[in-house]
Amino acid sequence: MKIGSHLIRKYPFSCLFLALIWILCFCTPPHTPLDNVAFIDKWTHIAMYGGTCSAIWIEYLRGHKDISKSRLFVWAWLAPVLMSGLIEILQATCTGGRRSGDWLDFAANTAGATLAAVIGILLVKWRARG
Repeated sequence: MKIGSHLIRKYPFSCLFLALIWILCFCTPPHTPLDNVAFIDKWTHIAMYGGTCSAIWIEYLRGHKDISKSRLFVWAWLAPVLMSGLIEILQATCTGGRRSGDWLDFAANTAGATLAAVIGILLVKWRARG
């Protein structure tokens, strides 16, 4: 329990975004006029993972003076990418047909996490100059 409270205290927005991803990925999405926009689902996945991984980077950089590149790689890129793969597998096998696992969603999630990593790396370089 100590680890969980530590994570929530140091990474509140990241934890909130991660919880929202899990909830949203297993709810039935409502129909909206945006359904007619090409690739809206993929753009949504890129935004969700880009925003979440950006929050992880920002909260990590805010809370640590010494930067561990390996920790950032694992927790701000690899773990969210693996989580997205797990979610896609669970959607395909555990939702009774309400949701379907889509490897293009996985690719969009990975693109969002990668975009956040590029932004994070630029933030690290900017911070080092200042």
